Amino acid sequence: MMNEKNFTLAEKWAQEGNMFRHMSQDKQPTVLSDIYQAETNIAIWRREKSDTLEYSVKEFLSLNPTFKKEMILTPQDAFARVSESFANKMTELSEDIAELVDMFCYLFELKEVGMRLKVLDKAMCPKFHVDKVPCRLVTTYQGMATEWLPHDLVDQTKLGWDCNGLPDCESGLYQSESDIQQLDCGDVALIKGTRWEGNENAGLVHRSPELITNEKRLVLTLDFM
Repeated sequence: MMNEKNFTLAEKWAQEGNMFRHMSQDKQPTVLSDIYQAETNIAIWRREKSDTLEYSVKEFLSLNPTFKKEMILTPQDAFARVSESFANKMTELSEDIAELVDMFCYLFELKEVGMRLKVLDKAMCPKFHVDKVPCRLVTTYQGMATEWLPHDLVDQTKLGWDCNGLPDCESGLYQSESDIQQLDCGDVALIKGTRWEGNENAGLVHRSPELITNEKRLVLTLDFM
């Protein structure tokens, strides 16, 4: 017999027309294909950055402390155009971005992708929210990575304007700070949004982390065009 809490959650999922949503993660990049499973709203490739990539990222940040770039890329031109925007330096970082562009396009059968690469010194999206996109790739090359909430622990009625101006920790959006999950620096995540067919009320709830003074993040996102 269901207890009252479980019954309430079951009613909530039934009303939203959603199945239970969960995370899928692995140390192999093939885990990203799990995003096609209806029950998965975040797929995480738990990778470790190579020493050469780590060095490339640190060098990049030292030379480009306020870098921001948005580009439309194809798998064929990604490396050349990204490398050119870096003045033909930071080969390892350019190669990594080009590889992720190729993977993203292959996985979703896309001819081109919207890329954003930004150095951030404050939270870009500090409040929990869902993305109005089919799916977004996000990876943090330097600094603290994205925070997110498991779907079954979120009160969707407290998102956005429905929080009545209260901070996330007071709005009732989640019950405990321990509910908050966080990606690791270097992880590659596919975050399912509300425009994925059948996922209208189950986009992953996530936010940018708060940064300590003088800390910088280097964040890459890839989007459908």
